[in-house]
Amino acid sequence: MAASLIDGKLIAARIREEVAAQVSVLKQKGVRPCLAVILVGDDPASRTYVAAKRKASQEVGIRSIQHHLAKDVAESGLTELIERLNCDSGVHGILVQLPLPSHVNEYNIISAISPQKDVDGFHPYNAGRLITGLDTFIPCTPFGVSQMILKSGIETSGKHVVIVGRSNIVGKPLTNLLVQKTDTANATVTLCHSRTSNIKAHTLQADILIAAIGRSRFITADMVKPGAVVIDVGINRIEEQGKVCLVGDVDFEEVRKVASRITPVPGGVGPMTVAMLMQNVAKAAGLSSS
Repeated sequence: MAASLIDGKLIAARIREEVAAQVSVLKQKGVRPCLAVILVGDDPASRTYVAAKRKASQEVGIRSIQHHLAKDVAESGLTELIERLNCDSGVHGILVQLPLPSHVNEYNIISAISPQKDVDGFHPYNAGRLITGLDTFIPCTPFGVSQMILKSGIETSGKHVVIVGRSNIVGKPLTNLLVQKTDTANATVTLCHSRTSNIKAHTLQADILIAAIGRSRFITADMVKPGAVVIDVGINRIEEQGKVCLVGDVDFEEVRKVASRITPVPGGVGPMTVAMLMQNVAKAAGLSSS
């Protein structure tokens, strides 16, 4: 029997409705949430992501402004723009679309954003608060994964979660999120990566398997415990039969024969990431007015 789908589009739509209601209340108080997005260069994937974020902002009533900078912009020019946005009381969230050109130090740029406007949740200050279990801006993809699990009625307490991929954007923050002493976490988490010996031995132990390694169809059916929940964070553009298509880090058609529940690509984690960004912007606007 094939696994049932976890519909990220549906869950994300419900979250956007909740955010729209929050935004409406803020506007009645005289606060119009605003997200500033900085795009450097003309990477097609980045342009697509920025367009999706702008569309979502419009849907929930968040004002979105975009700063599109040349690929060869100096790092100092980028930090100067961020500083201006930090000082602009009308801007509540600042997002720098990653990746950045190689001549720009990503850590310096992330650190330049005010922690109170860091709606991506990447600033070291917010990362530290996440680790210690304090209220903070949670990185959008891990936040989306955790909310998808919660709203799908999937139990995490006492479960073994195996995450494949240790990025600062997904793997590490998601590990910290799921081990917290809360009703929506309390999991035992194993974090695997490119240097892990015999990844299959670990993934076969997972009650919940989360793939975020950035390699198309890396997780195969023989790596999944029967009945496991499989969440695919990956989005890979590959060419098949002369066409470019999107596939995840999971061999979806084969793994769905083994898993109990599974996310599709596209239509799984992607919409959740954008929805949680909207929630973070609304939160930032609310904090600015309190």
